[in-house]
Amino acid sequence: MLAFGDSLYAGYGLARGQSLPDALQRRLRNEGINAKIVNAGVSGDTSAAGRRRLVFSLNNLPRKPDLVLLGLGGNDVLRQISPAETRANMVAMLDELAKRDIPVMLTGMQAPPNLGPDYVKPFNAIWPDLAARYKAGLYPFILDGVIGNAALMQADRVHPKAAGIGRIADKVAPLLAKQLQGPR
Repeated sequence: MLAFGDSLYAGYGLARGQSLPDALQRRLRNEGINAKIVNAGVSGDTSAAGRRRLVFSLNNLPRKPDLVLLGLGGNDVLRQISPAETRANMVAMLDELAKRDIPVMLTGMQAPPNLGPDYVKPFNAIWPDLAARYKAGLYPFILDGVIGNAALMQADRVHPKAAGIGRIADKVAPLLAKQLQGPR
């Protein structure tokens, strides 16, 4: 698998081996799935930056991945990039993955309510809409159950601690396992 995302995948602020892709790989292997996850998380990446580097990342893998775990959008919301621009970038990446016949699981992002409904509603709709359109797996909000919990978040209140990564992996790993074992 290729885990393609931002700092939430890269393991920002965590020790080596504590990133979300590392935690997911361990959980899948514990379930008897011999998963290898290549971590292509880059801290600070927006959806536009991800769009620019996706083809390069795919072309430099030793083989076509069985699945891409795609998680971008957090830096878009922090910078209040237009939801239409975020959507267009996500569509371009999903089109590229569809062209290569690579299944996808999206880990979605949500905008904080204080940005107002004119921003929040179209932004939050991106991931469920695209999951349905591309028949992709979906974990609707990557920080669900973690954000806002000081015991699970780093001091910046944006990035999970290792315990928070563990919580996310506990929820995402079964979805990945199901998608990996399902019909192709």
